[in-house]
Amino acid sequence: MDMDKTLFWIGHASFYIKTDNGTIFIDPFNIGSAIREKADLILITHAHYDHCNKQDVMKVMKPDTEIICAPGCFKDGDFKNFMVAEPGFRDKFRGTQISAVPAYNTAKERLAFHPKENRWIGWIVDVNGFNIYHAGDTDFINEMKSLKNIGASLLPIGGTYVMTVDEAIEAAKAINAQHAVPMHYKQLLGKDGSAAAEEKFRKGLKNALVMKEVQEPKYGF
Repeated sequence: MDMDKTLFWIGHASFYIKTDNGTIFIDPFNIGSAIREKADLILITHAHYDHCNKQDVMKVMKPDTEIICAPGCFKDGDFKNFMVAEPGFRDKFRGTQISAVPAYNTAKERLAFHPKENRWIGWIVDVNGFNIYHAGDTDFINEMKSLKNIGASLLPIGGTYVMTVDEAIEAAKAINAQHAVPMHYKQLLGKDGSAAAEEKFRKGLKNALVMKEVQEPKYGF
C-alpha cells in the first residue's frame, strides 16, 4: 500500500485516511484552510477537546457524513448521523472494516486523565488488508500485545497524559507493525523536545516513520 497516498497527518492526533470507499478522519483538530478533504466518516477516540472538537468536526463534514465516537463525546442533537462505540465495536463502512479497541492509562500519575472505566477507544481501519491502528490517548496496555497484522501503528509519545517515548517504543515493539508512527507530542514538548523525541523514536525502532503534517502547524514548527 502507498502510505503517501493513503494516510495523512493533520497534526497532534488528527489524521485522515483515503480509502476506495471514502475518506475517514480520526480526531479532527485544529483544521486549517489547507485541509480541503471532506469526511465521509469521522471517528473519535475520546471526549477531550483536542480529540473531540465540535467546531473542527463541522469543518470537515458533508451533509451525509457519519460520525462514530467514544462515550461522552456528543449528545443527541449535536449531529444528525452519529453513534457511540465502545471497545469491541466492529462494523463496516461502505465495505471498509473498522474496529474499536481499548485505550486508557495505567501509569499511576496518569490514571485520572484516561480512566479505563470511561470505555474510551483507539481505532483500527482496514484499508484493503493494511490495518491502520490509531491508539488514541493511552499508555502501553496489555491489549496492544494481542494486536495482529498491523500495517501502521499511530502512537502517542508526548508523555504527561500518554506514553513517554520510551514507553511508546516498547509498545511499538509489541505491536510489531510495518510502520510505527509517533503522534500527540509537538504541542506538549515544544520544538526542541519534539526533535529529541523524534530522534529517540527513530533510534529505538527499525520500523519508525516520522510523518510530516499536511498543513502548517499552528505551533510554528
